[in-house]
Order: sequence, then structure tokens, then C-alpha cells
Amino acid sequence: MTNLKAPAVQIPEILLPQPGTDLSKWSVVACDQYTSQPEYWEEVSRFVGDAPSTLNLIFPEVYLEAGNKAERIARIQQNMRDYLAEEKLVNMGPGLIYLDRQTSHAASRKGLMIALDLEEYDYNKGSQTLIRATEGTVLDRLPPRIQVREGAPLELPHIMVLIDDPERTVIEPLAEKVGAMELLYDFDLMMNGGHIKGYRVDSAWIPGIFSALTKLAEPRRFQEKYGVGEDKGILLFAVGDGNHSLATAKACWERLKPTLSPEEQAKHPARYALVELVNVHDEGIQFEPIHRVVFNADTQQLLAAMTAFFQGQGSKATVQNFPDREAMQQNNQPAHRENVQVFEYITAGSCGRVILEQPRHNLAVGSLQSFLDTYLQGHPEMKIDYIHGEDVVTSLGAKPGNMGFYLPAMDKNDLFKTVILDGVLPRKTFSMGEAEEKRFYMECRRIR
Repeated sequence: MTNLKAPAVQIPEILLPQPGTDLSKWSVVACDQYTSQPEYWEEVSRFVGDAPSTLNLIFPEVYLEAGNKAERIARIQQNMRDYLAEEKLVNMGPGLIYLDRQTSHAASRKGLMIALDLEEYDYNKGSQTLIRATEGTVLDRLPPRIQVREGAPLELPHIMVLIDDPERTVIEPLAEKVGAMELLYDFDLMMNGGHIKGYRVDSAWIPGIFSALTKLAEPRRFQEKYGVGEDKGILLFAVGDGNHSLATAKACWERLKPTLSPEEQAKHPARYALVELVNVHDEGIQFEPIHRVVFNADTQQLLAAMTAFFQGQGSKATVQNFPDREAMQQNNQPAHRENVQVFEYITAGSCGRVILEQPRHNLAVGSLQSFLDTYLQGHPEMKIDYIHGEDVVTSLGAKPGNMGFYLPAMDKNDLFKTVILDGVLPRKTFSMGEAEEKRFYMECRRIR
């Protein structure tokens, strides 16, 4: 089995909690969720209590500015060492895990735990590697994650990587074989996270999986599929969620690599990253927009600056004001027209709609983000957060001094071709589902 080959992948050795662990307390949502809702993480902490939990092995980003960063990171790394020493984790040996996740929004989302080769990943603009980011990478978000990973013996992935497999040749065939698989876990996730099952993939089926991946990466097939020439590098794996975590793994590997011999580089576990592979055509995958909320803002000044910014780019911005969101929704949104983008906002006491004609960017999120990036540079007192779910935008945006922006969703079927032809999307363009649908930490893997 170790001689099997497929582009940019490795069969990982996965660690799971020892039998008897309360998995509902063990598994928590990705660290970059609910970053403006500390009450969520406080409730998670109360629910977990003293039980073994991945909560003790991650750094929820809601606490990044709490002032005890170094202490928290040291505690995370020590907890990892303790869990290993106390045998709270069991090595399952080389193999793949097939997942079936149910959420409040999807009856089933199928995934495959696999390791990807960081040598084949580049998140920089213009990348032509097999593994690529789909959205812009914010380098300022990497340092705390790097600090955690560099001294950590384990990685816990919340990374979800997409393949474009309309014929469903890689993951979906496993769904027909679950009756012959060993069930590794089957439990309810906390905090409305739904339900998840994990199955050990029989080693006899792995050659078929690898063969199907290899076919997706055949140059002629790729060029015909996307209507591109030989100048476009093959995109096999598109990072859907967790790109900053994968970028962190890449940064740590690049720091470590010069200290290793070529033989050590080829085999070192830190060269690879554990991810969940998902087919973009899976019915359980829905692209949701990622909204924006700005804090400590003079909302009238911001709106005036936005209009002037877009006009300076040669675009026309029309702002429609409404007393509340109900009134705005009762007012028909303009019919879709070419070269016109529409997004909505909410403040304390008012709502509105921005109609942008002849925009410079292809997506509304790109137009809005280009303004916010420029405006926030001149207003250091302001902060921005990226929000999953309109209800949270409504709640936060309606508070005095805040302003929330609602953005439209993009079509998931356009993702691969857009990235291949145009490069990475504006950061935080889309989300694969709502916050509670994000990947929950479950599996671990040794990286040193």
C-alpha cells in the first residue's frame, strides 16, 4: 500500500481518541468560527468541562487579542504532549477515513480524510500548482497559527479541500460500501453541529481512489474540461475552508525543510497536511456568502466615502435608504443586469442597498472589500469581522457604531474555472455552509 501513487497525496497515519472518550465533548468546531461571539466559546467550555477535548488543543481566534497569547499557546502544546503520553490518542495505522456528515442544512455531506503534499501547494497570486487557495491569503493571520504549529507534536485539521468531480468517481463510490466498512465513530456534534460517522476505508479500495484522482489530473482531460491551453497549470485540489491553516502548515514546512537532508525531506511528516477532501458537486456542499461587519464606524461618513471611492474608480454607486430591513425586503431588488452589482447594509436605526454600476471587480464582494481595505487603512480605530449567517449580521450591524454588509452568494459550479482563469478570489468570498456546518476537529496526526 505504501507504493501507491496519486498526484500530491499521501496515505496518512491518523490518531483517534481512545475508546470510551465522550466524542460529543471531544469534537469542537473550527477555531476561526464565531470570532465575534465569545459567548459561543464560553458555552463550549462549560459543556466540555474537564473531559478530554480538542478545545484544549486549539486556539479559538475569538481570544487572539485577549493578551495571554504566549501562555495559551504553551498550554495547547503541553496538552498535546500530555494527551500523547497518557495515550488519550490511538494510532489507527496508515489508512483513509470516509466521512458522512449530517447538518441542520444538509442530510449528508461525504468526505475523505487524506494527506496532501505541501510541496504541491502555493497560495500566492498566480500560482499554477496542483493545490491552490481559492481566496486571497491574509498573511497577518498566520503568525499565531505558526507559533502553535511550530512547537506542536500534532496537527488537528479543519481544512476542507475540494475536487471538481462531476462524474463522482473518487469519494461517492465509497458510500455504496459502508456496509462492508469498519465504523470508527458515530455521534452527535455539539452546539447544533449535526451528526457525523467515520469509516475505515479498506486498503483494497485505495488503488481505485488514487486512480480516479490521477485521471482528474490528466493534462488533456483538464484542458478540455475547462477550455484552457497548456499554459494553465492543472488545478486538482482547491482549498475551500481552512486556507490559512494550510498556509500555516506550508510556512512551517518551508522553515523546517532547509534543516533536513533530501532523504529526510521526502519522508518527514511535516511535509504533509491532513485534510478532508470533498467533491464540490456533493449535494451537501452549499456556498454561502461571507458577510462583513465593521465596528467603531461613523456610518454616514463611511457611506459617503464609499460612494466617492466607487466614483473615483469610474463606477456609479446609488444608495437606497430604508427605515428597517423589512421595508427594504418589501422593496423589490433591482433585476439582474450585466455590469451591475447589488449589496445591502444595516446600521443602528436604518438599512440600505447599494447599487453599483460598471464595477471594476467581477464580484460584489470584491468591490466592497476593495473599498473597505482602503478605508480601514485610514481609520485604525475601526475593526472588521467576517460573518457567517445573516442573523448575526443583523444583530451586530444594528448596534450603535457598527455597520453590517450583506453579500450575495456565488455559484459553486463556477469555482474551479474562475480560479483557473482569473486566479484567487477576493478573500472571504464564500463559505461552505453556515458556521455550525464547518468542519469539527476529530482526527489528529503527528507532525514530528
